[in-house]
Amino acid sequence: MRPKITGYPALELHEEQILIVVKTYPRPSFKYRELVCTAGITLNGKWIRLYPISYRYLDYNKWYKKYQWINVKIEKNSNDFRIDSYRPTETSIQAIGEPITTNKQWIDRKNLILPTVQSNSLEEIEEKYNKNSISLGIFKPKEIIDFIIEQESSEWSKKQQQELSQLRLFEAQPKSLEKIPFKFSYKFICNDKRCVKPHKLSIIDWEINALYLNMKEKYGYDMDVVLQKVKEKWLTEM
Repeated sequence: MRPKITGYPALELHEEQILIVVKTYPRPSFKYRELVCTAGITLNGKWIRLYPISYRYLDYNKWYKKYQWINVKIEKNSNDFRIDSYRPTETSIQAIGEPITTNKQWIDRKNLILPTVQSNSLEEIEEKYNKNSISLGIFKPKEIIDFIIEQESSEWSKKQQQELSQLRLFEAQPKSLEKIPFKFSYKFICNDKRCVKPHKLSIIDWEINALYLNMKEKYGYDMDVVLQKVKEKWLTEM
C-alpha cells in the first residue's frame, strides 16, 4: 500500500514537467533490449524516477540532456512499490529549451537542486526508504575519501549479448552499445553518527562513461592517462 505522502504526482496518466538530473548509461534488457534509468525533479521539488525508457531507440527529437526540462506523460507503476517511480509514455516526451548552464559556478543549477535537499546522509535516505518507500534523495557527504576504479569484463555476457541483438521491426537501430570495462565508485563518509564506516557507491551515470569513451579516443595509447583524466574530473571538478 502506498504511503500517504503529499507532493508527489498523481497516480493516473497525466502530463508532468520535469527537470532531468540523472541519466544512467544504457544497460541490456530482455524486455526492452536496453534501458536508461532517468530521474528528475518536478515543478514542486519532488524527485521521481522515470522507468522504463529505451532512450537510444527514441526518435532523435525526443532525446533530452541532463539539466534540461521535459514535458512527459507519466503514471504510477502499480507493480513498483517505490513511491517515487513512474512509468513514462515515451512517445509523449518533449524537451524544453536548452539545458541549464554551469555558468557562475553552477549557480542556476544549484538554485534548483539545493532546495530539494531533505536528507543529511545516506543513512537518512535509507531510513526514508525503509519507512515510506522513498528511494530517491540528495545529500552532501561529510568527506569524499576516494574515487575508486575497478576493472571489469570488456564484453557483455552471453545473456546480455542476446538481449542487445534483438531486432525491432520498422525501427532504426542505434550503433552497438559499448561495454565499459571499468566500474567507477565514490568512497565517502556521512555527517551522521550512524555512519560508522565509509560507504562505497557505484557511479552509473551516462556522463562518466561518455567521458571515459572520449578520453579513450583521445589517449587510448595509455590507459593510465585515460583513467587519471576521468578521476581528475569526477574527484576534483564535479
